[in-house]
Amino acid sequence: MIILIYLFVLLWEEAQGWGFKNGIFHNSIWLEQAAGVYHREARSGKYKLTYAEAKAVCEFEGGRLATYKQLEAARKIGFHVCAAGWMAKGRVGYPIVKPGPNCGFGKTGIIDYGVRLNRSERWDAYCFNPHAKECGGIFTDPKRIFKSPGFPNEYEDNQVCYWHIRLKYGQRIHLSFLDFDIEDDPGCLADYVEIYDSYDDIHGFVGRYCGDELPEDIISTGNVMTLKFLSDASVTAGGFQIKYVAVDPVSKSSQGKNTSTTTGNKNFLAGRFSHL
Repeated sequence: MIILIYLFVLLWEEAQGWGFKNGIFHNSIWLEQAAGVYHREARSGKYKLTYAEAKAVCEFEGGRLATYKQLEAARKIGFHVCAAGWMAKGRVGYPIVKPGPNCGFGKTGIIDYGVRLNRSERWDAYCFNPHAKECGGIFTDPKRIFKSPGFPNEYEDNQVCYWHIRLKYGQRIHLSFLDFDIEDDPGCLADYVEIYDSYDDIHGFVGRYCGDELPEDIISTGNVMTLKFLSDASVTAGGFQIKYVAVDPVSKSSQGKNTSTTTGNKNFLAGRFSHL
């Protein structure tokens, strides 16, 4: 009995800062669309944008740098990115829903670096545009099809898009590629899609994909997954359509069986606990 009480206390402490609805734990409050706020980085990688460049990136897409309040509103509905970026008025920070050992300093909320006196410092950018074209987002539906920007037309140059999938605690994500045509090169260094079995693009790297061959299906180890699409400044291609479906955790005895209506090969990732 003492052990059960102890475990309950640990679980309750873990749940603080996370939502509880209909008997299901959810990240942050209730996960919905990310309030028009999105993360951008330079084509050359993380932490390459000055304040002026970050403003230009957002304005090029018809938006503007997000305010602290807008970033916090997005965080409260599940927006989590482990990368510091410029906000309006020269402020720098990043939104943390669930801290990790290398992200967030063990805290939740906006990790705030304050207003920077040196606007030549190089960070990423947090943009706000509730009417932005489809390039990334946060999905919590049990199934969905999402596409590269402009699909079925070719995607544009210099795209950096993130899709974060977060389902109910205990579920897994079955990812299927319906169409796939990304500029091909031997190392997938120009244009590519990356998949992470995690809520960010730091942990749980699964693979990088380009070319026109459909990748195999992937089933996550938990209830979260991140996809990143990046295109360079030259050649483009037809783009992609990707479908995901929520499935129950796969037991060892059923790993060789077809557990959903989706056909094709499945890449079952090694089991790991879901994220609350």
